[in-house]
Amino acid sequence: MKKLETLLVEEKEGIAIITLNRPKAMNAINDTVMEEFGYLFSEGLDMASLKGIIITGSGEKAFIAGADIKEFMELDVDGGTKKSAFGHKVFDSIENCPVPVIAAINGYSLGGGNELAMACHMRICSDNARFGQPEVNLGLIPGYGGTQRMIQYIGKGRAMELLLTGDMIDAVKALEYGLVTHVTPQEELIPTALKILSKIASKGPRAVAGIIKTVNAYFDNTVNGFVKEINFFGEAMGSDESKEGVNAFLEKRKPEFRK
Repeated sequence: MKKLETLLVEEKEGIAIITLNRPKAMNAINDTVMEEFGYLFSEGLDMASLKGIIITGSGEKAFIAGADIKEFMELDVDGGTKKSAFGHKVFDSIENCPVPVIAAINGYSLGGGNELAMACHMRICSDNARFGQPEVNLGLIPGYGGTQRMIQYIGKGRAMELLLTGDMIDAVKALEYGLVTHVTPQEELIPTALKILSKIASKGPRAVAGIIKTVNAYFDNTVNGFVKEINFFGEAMGSDESKEGVNAFLEKRKPEFRK
């Protein structure tokens, strides 16, 4: 893996913890951050050896407090379009990662940071977390998938209100809306994420990857998710993984799945 400037990567028992490390900038996303996330999810991480991935921010104030606005100053229509398209490409690679990705949100999750969190398969947060898409305050709209993914998680009405007002919601409201699945004290955030991923790691890795693909297919208008499920179920049924799972169940033992 090449040396990274803005991201720290640590591996614990097959789980990669990626920490955005720009604490003085409240972990704001700049071009380097996006390039390094793109590198990690395209070639930098050895997905075949991983059981899960956690994305978090350094410190206790911010997961990612938006984009680095200074980089917007010289953008024109063409530059803005390219910036958004690259962001979509990077976040799509996170969403379609074959191993489960949890956003461990340790504070402010705003703008592009919240869009990154929504690209992850699951989100958990500390009790001091705050969520929002404040782009409208700058005369902008979310550019990394926020207008689309927020609807998926909290519904059109709630998404429309948050996007149009630029208001923030707290951790309790985020749990109520379904944006996150767990709220924990700050010190329990990473242990909770590790616990979830450890449980998933005990399941069949092909089945885990298949569930990620088929669930994502529900939101992809170019494919039929039901057909994708049928096909993957058939493939899974003929795999060594399913044979091990079924035999273990019948023999009343824990299955021994292999990557």
